Amino acid sequence: MAKSTNRYFQFLGSSKNARSGQLWYPAADVYRTPEGWVVKVELAGVSVEDVEIDVQGNVLTIAGCRKDRSCGYGGSYEQMEITYSRFEKTLKFPASIEGVKLDHMFENGLLIIRLKRGEAVETKADAV
Repeated sequence: MAKSTNRYFQFLGSSKNARSGQLWYPAADVYRTPEGWVVKVELAGVSVEDVEIDVQGNVLTIAGCRKDRSCGYGGSYEQMEITYSRFEKTLKFPASIEGVKLDHMFENGLLIIRLKRGEAVETKADAV
């Protein structure tokens, strides 16, 4: 199932040599579930208020900014490898995802987005 589903996804953008101040593209995993989809995006150090999630047709876009909130002012850096700037991840699904019930949470540096189809949500409500 995973191999056949993966061929439909297009991950737009890549993480080629992202540097501080430039747009970076976080890694993502996508899972198909009986209720819809689960998307996990690697966003360590990003605050929930700095994330935007948008659905248009069959495209899910996650965008935002990772900010360095832990470094004091007045010093100079010796080494910088973490990218602090705007990020974007665009995932194209094999069919429209408009109208899905979307919920999300942060867990251990991962943004977890659950996309539940309308008919699956109605079936659960009818069963209760």
